Amino acid sequence: MSKILLVEDEAAIRRVLVKILNEENKNYQVTEAEDGLVAMDIIKNEDFDLILCDIKMPKMDGVEVLEATHKIKPEIPIVMISGHGDLDTAVQTMRMGAFDYISKPPDLNRLLNTVRNALDRKELVVENTKLKKKVSKNFEMIGDSEAITHIKQIIEKVAPTDARVLITGKNGTGKELVAHWLHQKSERSKGPMVEVNCAAIPSELIESELFGHVKGAFTSANKDRAGKFEAANGGTIFLDEIGDMSLSAQAKVLRALQENKVSRVGSDKDIKVDVRVVAATNKDLKKEIEDKNFREDLYHRLAVILIEVPSLNERREDIPLLVNYFTEKIAAEQGTNKKEFTDPALQELKQYDWTGNIRELRNVIERLIILGGKEITEEDVKLFASKL
Repeated sequence: MSKILLVEDEAAIRRVLVKILNEENKNYQVTEAEDGLVAMDIIKNEDFDLILCDIKMPKMDGVEVLEATHKIKPEIPIVMISGHGDLDTAVQTMRMGAFDYISKPPDLNRLLNTVRNALDRKELVVENTKLKKKVSKNFEMIGDSEAITHIKQIIEKVAPTDARVLITGKNGTGKELVAHWLHQKSERSKGPMVEVNCAAIPSELIESELFGHVKGAFTSANKDRAGKFEAANGGTIFLDEIGDMSLSAQAKVLRALQENKVSRVGSDKDIKVDVRVVAATNKDLKKEIEDKNFREDLYHRLAVILIEVPSLNERREDIPLLVNYFTEKIAAEQGTNKKEFTDPALQELKQYDWTGNIRELRNVIERLIILGGKEITEEDVKLFASKL
């Protein structure tokens, strides 16, 4: 059942449009509103798959309805209904985000095609949202320990802002998860999140990777290439292991943060970028600054908000939750039934020294599921958990 809201101040036109829509598809459920103020009260309390909205109306016109609806329910496609003298305004509403417009008196085929296309688009948006939620499950932050609860609270406060964040912590603690949460809960979540592992890119290539290059800038530069900062425009760039970045690349990153501009290797042309920077490191950057390996001015630019991710040994109370999460995930990946861990087995896992943190725990859980019995016991943990 597709729910359509018809906003039109002329009762005769409403009757005609409702009749056309009902004859076209019995699954169209049409709600009527005689002006913009009534429409907004309805929109706030109900969900719709499509809004057909007249432009010229008393009390609150269609342009105002479009603006107000986009603020509270931007996913709803809105088709504007325009009189002959409203065509310029109708075109303007398209620039403001309206799906389309139809003229009065409405052409039957154009009206029905526009309605079908708008509903198809809404269905696609819903499917994309579901897919996005499914993808985001790969970056769930599992745990209710005091340390993890504190991080979640910081993320809730910081994510809606554009403040730069520096995430610190040992390898395998989940710094990437924090970065993804910051992006997904931000106003930039509809934009891209581009990840760069600074430790995995040779120092002579890091500048080209981040800022791009022009043809002929170096031997293998056969064509112009955009960098990661350009790719992340409108979204977030995650600079993982930033402590391994070369000093020359650090200088360019600093300029990008100061001026919101980058220049490709081999070019003196500035390119404007709108990017939120989130960085992470397992190094002590203050010591790196003392050793002249990291720029102090860049550190202060990045560390507007500092988030330190605790080691697994510092949050052992979260291990049962993590075990349950990984067993469900591994069972789904392998297409098998989930195996249960006995309480003594969980207690045994809580005693281990997790030098590899959550990454190590995940590997151990998978090993226990493969090698253990139908139920993972304390004996299984003692036998297989330490076999690295």
